[in-house]
Amino acid sequence: MTSPTIASSILQGASNFRDIGGYRNTDGRQVRRGQVFRSDHLAGLTTDDVARLQSLGIAHSLDFRGVAEYTATPYAIPGVQRVALTIEPTVIARMRTLVAQGVVPTTEETVELMRETYRDFVNRNAEIYGQFLKHLLEQPTPQVFHCTAGKDRTGFAAALLLSALGVDRTTIEHDYLLTNQLYKRDARLEGQGHPHVMKVLWQVQPEFLQAAFDEVDAQHGGMTDYLHGAIGLSPQELAELQRMLLEN
Repeated sequence: MTSPTIASSILQGASNFRDIGGYRNTDGRQVRRGQVFRSDHLAGLTTDDVARLQSLGIAHSLDFRGVAEYTATPYAIPGVQRVALTIEPTVIARMRTLVAQGVVPTTEETVELMRETYRDFVNRNAEIYGQFLKHLLEQPTPQVFHCTAGKDRTGFAAALLLSALGVDRTTIEHDYLLTNQLYKRDARLEGQGHPHVMKVLWQVQPEFLQAAFDEVDAQHGGMTDYLHGAIGLSPQELAELQRMLLEN
């Protein structure tokens, strides 16, 4: 497995920013560097960070955050067009419902809530993720995609894209778990929930992503059928995406 060298985010105001290029697929072809980046939200960027994004040639930011999230932490980056690909954070709504009922979920129940969230990504949010991949096709300039923490909605988007490029699931899981090394949660969010619950919510676990892959396999006949079916990529579009983002 070839992967990017990552010690820390290259941005001061975003802790989970990284290039998804550098990985090799099952045919030995390498994902192009400098084309697609993943991140946590971009509302805290410094002047130097903005200059860095501009030096990378990033022209579009694909924002998976919900309406309330974007309203709370909006951003405008000169030269970068924000594209709203809204996926509301359903796990938070489910958690609030339980709290309102006086229920504190156990660690195991919280993990299952996260697994269900990832199943929803596959089944309920396929149209949005299809728009994500088609936007990459339609705008062949460097782009960054993100949600709030860059871990769940963004993590599945990265897994989907790398799958479309033929990267194996072990390598995809490696990229996914890098969030636990890189992401630094907002100190203002500390103490807002039960520690054992928040520990689950603010990290990623292999079980979360595996729940999505299992759903793809069980309900959609595997990744290729999922990409051509629910996601809506034609064989020609998938081949073009691979041509764009894989080195020969």
